[in-house]
This record gives sequence, C-alpha cells and structure tokens, in this order.
Amino acid sequence: MSDCKKKLKRPVSGSKTADLIAAIGSLVVFLINEIGAMALFMFGGLRAMVNFTSQISKILRQIAAIGYGSLFLIILIGLFTGMVIGLQGYHTLSQFGSTGFLGSAVALSLIRELAPVLTAIMVTGRAGSAMSAEIGVMRITDQIDALEVMNINPMNFLIAPRLTASLISFPLLTSLFAVVGIFGGYITGVLLLDMSSGIYFSRINSSVVWGDVLGCLVKAVVFAILVVTVCCYKGFFVHLRLDGKGAEAVGNATTSAVVLSCILILIFDYVITSFHM
Repeated sequence: MSDCKKKLKRPVSGSKTADLIAAIGSLVVFLINEIGAMALFMFGGLRAMVNFTSQISKILRQIAAIGYGSLFLIILIGLFTGMVIGLQGYHTLSQFGSTGFLGSAVALSLIRELAPVLTAIMVTGRAGSAMSAEIGVMRITDQIDALEVMNINPMNFLIAPRLTASLISFPLLTSLFAVVGIFGGYITGVLLLDMSSGIYFSRINSSVVWGDVLGCLVKAVVFAILVVTVCCYKGFFVHLRLDGKGAEAVGNATTSAVVLSCILILIFDYVITSFHM
C-alpha cells in the first residue's frame, strides 16, 4: 500500500516541475515579445523624426513641457545633490588629508554618473508619467483611432515631437544639473567649510576631460530615447493591458512606465559606463 502511495505522489511532483518550466517559458516569451515590440516602436518613432521640420510648433510645446517644466526641479535637486556630495566628500577626504581633491570628487561624480541618472529619473517621474497618461487617455477615448481614420500617422503626430523634444531637453537638463551640482559643492566646501576656491576649481579643471563630458551627454541621449519609448509605448497600447480597463488601465500603464523606465536607466547606465571606462 505504501508503494502505491509513493507511485501516486511522483507524477504530482513532476507536474509541478512542468508547470514551473511552463511558467518560466511563458515569462521569457512575454519578455522577448515586449522587448521586440518596444524596439519596433522606438525605430518607428526615430523614423518619424525625419519630418520634424513640419512639426516645429509641436516640438516647441513638448520642449516647454519636458524641459522648461522640469527646470526648477532639476535646479533644486542638482543644488542639494552637489551640497551633499561636497559635505560627505569633505569629511571623507579630510580623514586622509586630501580635502584639496574635493572639486574633482564632486565634478566627476556628477558628470560621470549622478547628473545623467538623476536627471533622467526626475524627468521620468514628472514628464514621462504625463506622456504615458496623456497618450493612454487618447487611446481609451478613441482619439488615436480617429487620427488613423483621418489618415494621420500617430507616430508622426504624437511620438516624434516628444522624442525630438526629449533629445534636445535631456542633454541640456543634464548639463544644467552638473553645473548647479558643482556650484552646490562649492557652497559646501568653500563657503561653509572654508576651503580655498582656487584649489576647488583648479582640481575640477585638471581632472575633468572632454571624454567625461561626452560620456555624460551620450547617457543623456540614450536615457531620452529610453524614457520616451517606454512611456509612450505603455500609453499607446494601454487598451491591450490585461490588468484593467479604462481609467484603471491608464493608471497601471503610467505606474509600469515609470518603474520600467527607472530600471532601464540604471541598467543602461551600467552598460554605458562599462564600455566607457
């Protein structure tokens, strides 16, 4: 009798293993499909940018929404980020008698890593979520279908202006973040902790090279493409979501767009840094 029970239990264990393998396989297939769809969506948006001369007014409106609208946030975050790095860096370097290198530490930390990453994350939370929600509402209210009926390409009308505006705004905002952050480090190191301003700026001048600035701008451009692609994609195909309909689907799409964008920003930051080092 015990032998029969053991024989009956073995198929159950095998079926659980098969279910687990099937679930993993389904997840892998879903991820591959999603990545492929996003890649095609991104290439469609980049191809639609060819006709940007006929969309100047739309691009300017998006620059105002993405770039100018994020200006105060970037200045505020950049200032306090630089001040924190200056404070922490000064106390750390003072243990080794190397406070003269504070300018280098602040500038390189901001230019190489913190400025592009934090700028992209901040703009994602402020402007990227708005993109996803706006396009998602247009989808569930059939406005995108109306554009297609009128023979207006939604990629040209909706995606290309946002992508062009982001490619302009992200590098400018990133550069502003770095400059304001360096000034924040100056406030902490020079004005508050009585470090020599000449040493602070001379170290920046001697340590920062054009390769660092170029790497910063490359990251800004890549992050711009990632953020716009993910946020617009999630809104554009909100009607295909399985976790809700209508307003609930728009909310879920906006949340997933912001989360996925932040994850991809960190992943691509590591990839670009590994090639740039």
